[in-house]
Amino acid sequence: MQPGERRFARRLESHLEDDYLCWYDTPVGMRPRYADFIVLHPGRGLLLLEVKDWRLETIQRMDKVSATLLTARGLRTVSNPLEQVRECAYRLVQQLERDPQLIHHEGRHRGKLTFPYGYGVVLSHITRRQFDSTDLGEVLPEHRVICRDEMAEGVDPEAFQKRLWDMFSTAFRSLLTLPQIDRIRWHLFPEIRIPSAQGSLLPDPAEDAADPDGLLPDLVKVMDMQQEQLARSLGEGHRVIHGVAGSGKTLILGYRCLYLAKLMHKPILVLCYNIALANRLREMMAERGLGERVQVYHFHDWCGEQLRAYHVQRPAPGERYIERLVETVIAAVDRGEIPKAQYGAVMIDEGHDFEAEWLRLITGMVDPETNALLLLYDDAQSIYNRRKTLDFTLSSVGIQARGRTTILRLNYRNTQEILSFAYRFIQDYLGSKDDRDASVPIVEPRCAGRHGPPPALRLFDSFAREARYVARTLKRLHDERGIAWADMAVVYRYLWMGQELQEVFTRAGIPCQRLADAQSKKRFRPAHDSVKLMTMHSSKGLEFPVVVVAGLGHVDTEEDPAMEARLLYVAMTRSTEKLLLTAHQQTPFVQRLQALAGETERLSA
Repeated sequence: MQPGERRFARRLESHLEDDYLCWYDTPVGMRPRYADFIVLHPGRGLLLLEVKDWRLETIQRMDKVSATLLTARGLRTVSNPLEQVRECAYRLVQQLERDPQLIHHEGRHRGKLTFPYGYGVVLSHITRRQFDSTDLGEVLPEHRVICRDEMAEGVDPEAFQKRLWDMFSTAFRSLLTLPQIDRIRWHLFPEIRIPSAQGSLLPDPAEDAADPDGLLPDLVKVMDMQQEQLARSLGEGHRVIHGVAGSGKTLILGYRCLYLAKLMHKPILVLCYNIALANRLREMMAERGLGERVQVYHFHDWCGEQLRAYHVQRPAPGERYIERLVETVIAAVDRGEIPKAQYGAVMIDEGHDFEAEWLRLITGMVDPETNALLLLYDDAQSIYNRRKTLDFTLSSVGIQARGRTTILRLNYRNTQEILSFAYRFIQDYLGSKDDRDASVPIVEPRCAGRHGPPPALRLFDSFAREARYVARTLKRLHDERGIAWADMAVVYRYLWMGQELQEVFTRAGIPCQRLADAQSKKRFRPAHDSVKLMTMHSSKGLEFPVVVVAGLGHVDTEEDPAMEARLLYVAMTRSTEKLLLTAHQQTPFVQRLQALAGETERLSA
């Protein structure tokens, strides 16, 4: 920001109530024009502002179209700032007027916005007395101008707000609803749109502009304010997002890639632990044309690629191969055989599953000139190691994010019924508050308010009967309720369960895709119209409207019940709408689930 913009931003922050929304440096339209500030209020309307740090003595002449300024390099002609912001406002209004839910449908204002709009100029170095002593008012109407003394820290908030709303040509009483506010945000910022298509991470490029034919969706989904702020303005340096399951961490990562890909000269690296999730992210980046600029890897695949690219010999297959693979890369980096600082930015999804030495290695891959690193994690979903939480400090592995850690508590993926069921189950296994590292506390999720049917638990006398029941249930949902096969998944603990389920599904004529090994995970196609069969480990990071968690009676709770509980928590929270649990043996987990299911049924009744 320029100094005047910064002072004005502080005044907006200090002199407006919490129900105002303010954005800085916002592009408007397909061929964007930029407004320095956009201010939105549910009862006032929409206001666009241009801020100029011009001093009176530098303005040589001005008409309604242009201004001539005296600069250190001589005379320079620029646009009249009022004309500049007026054009931006009209472009935005024309875009919003295409939306049927934002306009009047009858009366003399038919086709016009249901809320007022205005525009104006802020002259941060010219006082009102100086303004009045000139003829600037002939080209900058005084009611559309805020002067230096009218944006001072000590100015009365009511007087400051009156100056803002005097910039409206017309004023009428209106009150924007929350859905209307979300629609305005949807139009303003395509990058915060959440697509409804299953398996999609980023919006279709064709949706980036308002539909000229008025075929806009009746229901739009946008990030919440905290997610939007993170996606748009994470800033430079190392950043950490500690978010609960379903809070939009991966969505924010995707938009961050989209933004940084336009700025970085070096490629962007995205790493995660789950092979299926890495494949999904890679596909999504490729669909947006980011395949060459954003490289997505499963961590150990990336290690292998580094050894191949720099002709470093891999360790021989055998015991501890995966550990030795990582050790070989670290040693090669230390010797200078593999270079550091290869990437303009590094994004780490599922950071809770990364070991300290992995993170130390990855941190060194960030170009110091950009120093852009983003780590996302949720300790409640740590399922690939034995520790209860990150048992090391982030600073010890080179991540300098003190004061730049954001917590996302709202879960948007699951219904209230599913999230409450899953969290009540896992609470007993997360450990006491005294056991938790204060620097990385486990965050209790809060539901965003979606509701659906309570989770169901069904008991049988064998896994074979479980499999047949699951097949019948999914076939009924598809045939009678029209739910697509691609919207269903069956999650289980052990690979043999998937093989048996696949055989039952094949006999029942149900198309299915089983994630059985690394190769099948890399071939994973979320949008393919088939039921997905996968282990609890492979399901992490994915989501489906209908999820069945089968074979719960075989979950081993004796060796490490806390880790098994995390696995089950991950599996249950893959469901966005309907969750079915099946078992055929009584275990402590099944007994606990029975008690919760009974409570859920009583509550729903």
